[in-house]
Amino acid sequence: MAFKRDKKEEEDGGGNPFENIEKTSVLQEARAFNDTSVNPRKCTHILTKVLYLLNQGEQLGTTEATEVFFAMTKLFQSKDVVLRRMVYLGIRELSSIAEDVIIVTSSLTKDMTGNEALYRAAAIRALCSITDVTMLQAIERYMKQAIVDKNPAVSSAALVSSLHLARSAGELVKRWVNEAQEAFSSDNVMVQYHALGLMYHIRKTDRLAVIKLVTKLTKQSLKSPFAVCLLIRIACRLLEDEDGAPGADSTLLSFIESCLRHKTELVIYEAAHAMVNLRRTTAKELAPAVSVLQLFCSTSKPPLRFAAVRTLNQVAMSHPSAVTACNLDLENLITDSNRSIATLAITTLLKTGAESSVDRLMKQIASFVSEISDEFKIVVVQAIRALCTKFPRKHSVLMNFLSAMLRDEGGLDYKASIADTIITIIESNPEAKETGLAHLCEFIEDCEHTSLAVRILHLLGREGPKTKQPSRYIRFIYNRVILENAAVRGAAVAAMAQFGAQCPDLHENVQVLLARCQMDSDDEVRDRATYYYTILALKNRSLYNSYITESLQVSIPALERSLHQYTLNATETPFDMKSVPLAAVEPLVSEIVAQKAVPEGTIMSTPAPQRLGVSKEESALELVSSIPEIAALLPQLGPIFRSSEPVELTESETEYVVRCIKHCFARHLLLQFDVLNTLSDQLLENVRVSLEPAEGYRILREVPIPRLPYSESCSAFCLLEFPQDDLSASTGTFGATLAYMVKDCDPATGLPDSDEGYDDTYMVEDVEVTLADQVQRVWKGNWAAAWEEAANLCELEDTYALTSMRTLQEATTNIVQFLGLQPADRSERVPDGKSNHTLYLAGIFRGGHDVLVRAKLALADGVTMQLTVRASTPDVAELVTSAVG
Repeated sequence: MAFKRDKKEEEDGGGNPFENIEKTSVLQEARAFNDTSVNPRKCTHILTKVLYLLNQGEQLGTTEATEVFFAMTKLFQSKDVVLRRMVYLGIRELSSIAEDVIIVTSSLTKDMTGNEALYRAAAIRALCSITDVTMLQAIERYMKQAIVDKNPAVSSAALVSSLHLARSAGELVKRWVNEAQEAFSSDNVMVQYHALGLMYHIRKTDRLAVIKLVTKLTKQSLKSPFAVCLLIRIACRLLEDEDGAPGADSTLLSFIESCLRHKTELVIYEAAHAMVNLRRTTAKELAPAVSVLQLFCSTSKPPLRFAAVRTLNQVAMSHPSAVTACNLDLENLITDSNRSIATLAITTLLKTGAESSVDRLMKQIASFVSEISDEFKIVVVQAIRALCTKFPRKHSVLMNFLSAMLRDEGGLDYKASIADTIITIIESNPEAKETGLAHLCEFIEDCEHTSLAVRILHLLGREGPKTKQPSRYIRFIYNRVILENAAVRGAAVAAMAQFGAQCPDLHENVQVLLARCQMDSDDEVRDRATYYYTILALKNRSLYNSYITESLQVSIPALERSLHQYTLNATETPFDMKSVPLAAVEPLVSEIVAQKAVPEGTIMSTPAPQRLGVSKEESALELVSSIPEIAALLPQLGPIFRSSEPVELTESETEYVVRCIKHCFARHLLLQFDVLNTLSDQLLENVRVSLEPAEGYRILREVPIPRLPYSESCSAFCLLEFPQDDLSASTGTFGATLAYMVKDCDPATGLPDSDEGYDDTYMVEDVEVTLADQVQRVWKGNWAAAWEEAANLCELEDTYALTSMRTLQEATTNIVQFLGLQPADRSERVPDGKSNHTLYLAGIFRGGHDVLVRAKLALADGVTMQLTVRASTPDVAELVTSAVG
């Protein structure tokens, strides 16, 4: 017996028989397909090797693929069922590589219409993978017959293939809707599921048709649980769309809720999962879904228990009170034999439980945390992160637990999530700073991940000098210079320089250590050490702030590009750093977590809060450079100083959707109007936004949209000059009207009925230019030193009564948003119970003017604010104070 394996081989699992095969030898073997007498067993084995290579990512050249394909077509003469089905798979895999694959169309058509049921379904899938739009009409009749075939395998294959064909031949597939509806009445659960998928795909661009389809089907009792699950998902998509038909929302929601009482567990869970993930669902509406999930927690089936507790874990993030009723069932799952279920149960309890239960739950997690995978350890860490915000007094218990987890084995993502959680605690709770930094110092002693060690060293450099005993961190940092690789040594040198600049008592000691680092084997480490040593030797606090404490504020890619352009042009004018666009300021790690700006556990690869990727300003510059009318003016406009977020000037469901992006230059303002035409029977030409500029502004150039067809979005531009005489007039409101020429057209083709059109206008919201549009945020690592250094700048001070504000936190948030400046020293957070607070802000006004703001807030009947502004020019200081008033 050739296939019999001895006992030892069976115990070893046999290994992978195709592990060491080579493409060249397999292609050589494929010549056996051309033999006069086909050996089915041998050819099946060779075809398996070819398919294995393709699925392992091996690249076949066009010539190689074509030779194998044509040799393979000769295997159609064999009647062996296994070989024939392998041929179908081979055709599908090679159809996108080989040439002239259309030659097998007649053979596949014969097989799909033949009597052999084993061939038909596979032949349909293979045929549809090689058929292009021009040949599809020739097999349309056969496809329609296959869709309504009594054989479920054939019908399902035809339906799924039609779904794939709809991407390239959507209009043709739309004609098969009657056959899809007939297939939907099949008793086979998979046919009904696939038929619904095709029907939805055909109608998904017509919202009203989808609503009618769903409304009709919700009144029927569908036999296929898979079809019911798909119907639930379609209903959820309609509910998430705010343009629902009157009464549709309540009907769809009632249908999803009724599925909670379905006889199939698959449907029940799908309905519960759908309800808890709807954006507009309230805690009261969640109750039925949570009750179902609670029942699943006590089922004997592990997959159901896992699904239920994982979904409850997600609900606890947004509606913890809704999950409180399940706490007893979740506690019973803590001892579950499946550690993944137990982990999710505990982390859910951490989000919903009381402060008194934290210690007990942490001990239970510690008993088995080493047995679970990194994926679920990260879930635990995320729960602890949320817990630190909820119960700040428990930071010592939680920090000790995280420290123990740091010492365990684990991958980069796992260790990074723990480090970021500790950093979050440090940033949100001043009392936890020293403890958190101590744990991180211990961790980098054995940290094997370079990026994470660099991240922590930069944190130590930023936070360590501000602690009560900064000297205690020097040893940990200098150890990295002795023991680690070049990247970590360079970060350690930069961190030590921070201590030398901000701690006078440590200045001499740091200089000694930096002098030793000048003999390092790596050139970058030596250069950094020499650079910092020289600056610190001058003992000039202004230089410390400019070159050590404060990081480079400009965009690195933009700086590189600007320097390259400067070297290409012979000029005696010195290079001006103010001509380089600023980098976008990143939020603190705790803010990132709160706003979900990055996935949990993502490492911040750069120490300073600046981004090395392409900024909004650089993307905008690429866009406007492609507009000839604007590109010609760029040399006199200079670099884009700031680009705003898009501002909607119309509602999303109106005939024309218009939004505005404001690009601010040193002396000019470029308004970009993105216009979307949502009317299929209209073609718009010469589309522009007519402005009524505020006093002092001057319109220099308008660039309309020449042609705007249906469902296309294009941009019109308007270039204005800021008021030159009165800086306070740079904030104002512009009246705006969308002006265009309309041509009626055929909705099917998009072609106009005639060459004649008529002029029309459409009112849009006013465009407001604020102070925040004209300033760029900058990070101040040592705001107090920067404020002291700015003592010789122009200073204005005024007092304001913020009567509409009821809390200090509300006032702080609104001031930051209104002024558009960067908060420093985490002053944007107001500690609980305080009746006074000081907010520190920093930024640069267009033209390169530094701005520092100190806002002292006091809470009485309302909020009173004493605002002090220091700026490089009196006009800018006056603009900031007047903007608040």
